[in-house]
Amino acid sequence: MFDFAWPGIFFLLPLPLLLRWLLPAAKRDTTALNVTFLSELEAISGKTAYSTNFPKHKLIVPFIIWCALLLSAARPQWIGEPLPVEPTGRDLLMAVDTSGSMHATDMTINNKPIDRLELIKTLFGPFIENRIGDRVGLIFFGTKAYLQSPLTFDRKTVRTWLDESFIGIAGEQTAIGDGIALGVKQLYNQDEKSRVLVLFTDGSNNTGKTTPEEAMQLAKEAKVKVYTIGIGSDKLIRDVFSVYRASDDLDEEILKKIAQETGGKYFRARSEDDLAKISKALDQLEPVKQDANETRFIKEYYPWPLSLAVLLCILLVINHLFPNIKNWRPQ
Repeated sequence: MFDFAWPGIFFLLPLPLLLRWLLPAAKRDTTALNVTFLSELEAISGKTAYSTNFPKHKLIVPFIIWCALLLSAARPQWIGEPLPVEPTGRDLLMAVDTSGSMHATDMTINNKPIDRLELIKTLFGPFIENRIGDRVGLIFFGTKAYLQSPLTFDRKTVRTWLDESFIGIAGEQTAIGDGIALGVKQLYNQDEKSRVLVLFTDGSNNTGKTTPEEAMQLAKEAKVKVYTIGIGSDKLIRDVFSVYRASDDLDEEILKKIAQETGGKYFRARSEDDLAKISKALDQLEPVKQDANETRFIKEYYPWPLSLAVLLCILLVINHLFPNIKNWRPQ
């Protein structure tokens, strides 16, 4: 059916007349010379003297422009028949560590070194977009935690935001507790069976207002299952002063505890293959029934009256700049 999104806009139709009535033009004497025998001159010449009154027929085009603008602003649209939305699916809120340590290039993909965040993008970008019937949300955490996207069926946009993320977007440190706490806050109003948070990190909590233990307790009380994924290989890194493992900063103990206490599961990702297996494991999460919902196809028509208004404005400008163009004839 045809409808207007904002029909109240049409109440502005008499606005130009109202402004003309409330703000009358200032009275001014536009004549340079008072001619007492003006009528005789008009009779002799057969022409009418210039009048300061604006011809009413010239107001037609501006009025059409005003109507076209209002029509466009009211957003005319065609609304299709309601279509059902998949009644079952998963609610997956992903919290991704974007701290400075994610710069490490100890992971590979197709035998090429790649930093940890890029590996997550490469493997879990398609994972997000393929969640047909699922709602997916996205959190970035570093020094602070930010909600990039609430739970939504628009998985393509969520993947785009993941692809456009960069290391340090939320700060250089690692606030695991704040990331979990923000996830719990977002999931609290969802069905208990669908409160799932997937946390990716390669370090240990070293900043933030909430400790991982406090966040774990919040998750337990809110019945949020937290699946934790520890990123980092076991490669030995040598520098001038020491030798250490690439994943030495990873606090596996607290990640395992969080997953166990909240009913989730801990995964260790040392390679590309490990992350691929984790992706398949998350696919096995049991779908939950969601509230029946429906969507409608909407086609917008506002560009048409807007284009008409712009075209008429251009013609008015041309007519003002070149008033004699209509009398032009080729020589």
